[in-house]
Parts: sequence; structure tokens; C-alpha cells
Amino acid sequence: MPKKFIKRYIPDHKTIRDHKHLKFLGKLLHDPRLWHLNRHSVPGAVSVGLFAAFIPGPVQMLLAAVGSIIFRVNMPLAIALTFITNPFTVPPIAYFSYKIGTWILRMPEHKFEIQMSIQWLWDELSTIGGPFLLGTLVLSIISAILGNLIMRSMWYWHIMLYLRKRRRRAAATP
Repeated sequence: MPKKFIKRYIPDHKTIRDHKHLKFLGKLLHDPRLWHLNRHSVPGAVSVGLFAAFIPGPVQMLLAAVGSIIFRVNMPLAIALTFITNPFTVPPIAYFSYKIGTWILRMPEHKFEIQMSIQWLWDELSTIGGPFLLGTLVLSIISAILGNLIMRSMWYWHIMLYLRKRRRRAAATP
């Protein structure tokens, strides 16, 4: 079930290999471990993808691709998981990251009013930047670990159900 479900939503490996922004990786994309779905590559891809998803900035997909090459895990799944952060989820995730950072640093919360301008961002970065970046790092690490553990347990659960079903079928046949 997990393998079929995941395969349904990830793009073909040839599409990713031929992507114009990934051409600089060259022969590194020809490693077959980057395209297989198995009990080792999927939890690793979940970890890499979730870690990259919570890192701020426009480099999430590139970070997931490079991370999947380094750790030899499923690249399409790692890249797909970076879409957890999107225009709808970024504001609450950013605020939560900031709250985590202020809690860890034991800093009082800085009251601010969000304005959509580069000048505001540069002005506020000096006060909210440290807690925000620490919070995103902590959130990235925790989500990567939890995602890996959840995926490993789901994979194990699925295999146990399959084996139990197979034993029942074997016992039922004369």
C-alpha cells in the first residue's frame, strides 16, 4: 500500500533527471537508489524532504535534491515533501518557528506588525531573525526525526498486516 500510494503521486525519474534546474548534478542523478521505493529510501526521503521544507527561502527543492543525493534516498519523494510549505502554510509555520525560537532563547516576544515590503523585512530581521532561524532549524530537525519514525512504523505495520494476511491464506488452503 505505501509503495503504490507514493508511486501514484511522484513524478517519473526521467522527468526529474531532465529538469533544467537539476542538470548541474549530471551523473549523480543516475544512481538507482534515488528512484527506488523501499523501506530504507522512503523514511530517509521523508526526513530529507521535511528538513528541507522548513528551511526558509527559495532553495528548499534544491536542498531536498542535494540531500537525497548525499543520503541516497528517494529524490522525487523528498522534493515533493517540500511543498508542505506553500503560500498558505508559510505564515503560521513562520510564526510558530519564531515562537519556538523565543521560547528556547528565553527572549520576550517582539510585537510587530507585518508589512509586505523588503524594507520592513530588513528592519525586523535584526530583532526577530535570530529566534526565527533557530526555531526553523529546531522545527526542521524535529519534523525530520518524527517523519522518519512515523514512516518506518507505517511501513512495518503494513508489512505485518501483509504477512498476517498471507499466513491466513496459507492456513485456509487445504
